[in-house]
Amino acid sequence: MSTHFKPGNGSVQISAEEIQARIRELGQQITQDYAGKEPHLICVLNGAFLFHADLVRAVELPLTVDFLAVSSYGNAKQSSGEVKLIKDLNLPLSNRHVILVEDIVDTGITMSYLLHYLQGRQPASLKVAALLSKPSRRKTEVPVDYLGFTIPDAFVYGYGLDRSQFDRNVPFITSQAD
Repeated sequence: MSTHFKPGNGSVQISAEEIQARIRELGQQITQDYAGKEPHLICVLNGAFLFHADLVRAVELPLTVDFLAVSSYGNAKQSSGEVKLIKDLNLPLSNRHVILVEDIVDTGITMSYLLHYLQGRQPASLKVAALLSKPSRRKTEVPVDYLGFTIPDAFVYGYGLDRSQFDRNVPFITSQAD
């Protein structure tokens, strides 16, 4: 491990090995659940891009991908509560089996917005895969069908999640002591 990549000393520490092992398990579950189908995995940019890439490789089925981007944080550590669509999808969703791939489900506000938005495009099915979930912060309950890890209420970064746009390339997930 590079000396640049040092875990924080907070309550959340998930190693690169733990992340990859869990993604393999999620990929196997999706492969089983969608046997005979061609799932369409949508990455929520920017934070989910590494998780999405690794999850796509772990699914052993023909599949398609697309990307969308929303903002509810900006450079802040807390959600503003307002969701703004920044980049829309390129492919139609009608009658597709869609899995929305997100880095973290926190308050549930962004996920609720996205699920409502995507349901309007009439997919055959719509499920959520999230690397992380903070259920203690939920303001809106949302389903998470494929979950990597449940974490406490802490600001986390690494493995795609940023600190003011930096540290997305850290290969593990970590937090700083409060």
